[in-house]
Amino acid sequence: MERELILEIYRSSKAYQEGHFKLSSGRHSPVYFQSALVLQDPSRASSLAERLAEILVGVSVDVVLGPAMGGIIVGHELARALGCRSVFAERSDAGFTLRRGFSLGRDERVLVAEDVLTTGLSVTEVAPVIERAGAVLVGVACMIDRRPEDRRLPWPVHSLLAQDVPTFDPVSCPLCAKGLSLTRPGSRPDNPTTHPCNETSSEKTIL
Repeated sequence: MERELILEIYRSSKAYQEGHFKLSSGRHSPVYFQSALVLQDPSRASSLAERLAEILVGVSVDVVLGPAMGGIIVGHELARALGCRSVFAERSDAGFTLRRGFSLGRDERVLVAEDVLTTGLSVTEVAPVIERAGAVLVGVACMIDRRPEDRRLPWPVHSLLAQDVPTFDPVSCPLCAKGLSLTRPGSRPDNPTTHPCNETSSEKTIL
């Protein structure tokens, strides 16, 4: 599946959005990949997961772990394509944790699944859950890898599309300087900080 085809899938699903966005990392960007709009089509989600599974040929995986929220559907469909178990981790006051009876076995080979990899923060935060269980994190799989060059991870990353998209520190964001309204479409709770932009939820913003 070529790069342009992946982008076209996002554009046709209105999942490739342009504007002024606050990412889960706290940084700002003129582009947001709203993967939920792609994944709402089960057949499309399954097809993309199968393509991602093809990229993972040769990687031994016992269980796919998706950090909530973005990794849940990708993780489930990818586990189906790989023929293994699927679990997801949820945020708590103490960080990510496994709930609902989920567990990881000692020496199980765990693949972390994400829809979009922006900084790798969720992967870094969920890694201790895997380590505490005595399991092994063998890599990361995502549909879109939009990490900047300086955001390396200590695990192999497999993606359908690596896309170089600018992000900005909120303090020096050129979009803020233009007075553009800020949209926060992600699921991660905000830190209690103030910001000069007018911030709106994605539900109230039409792109």
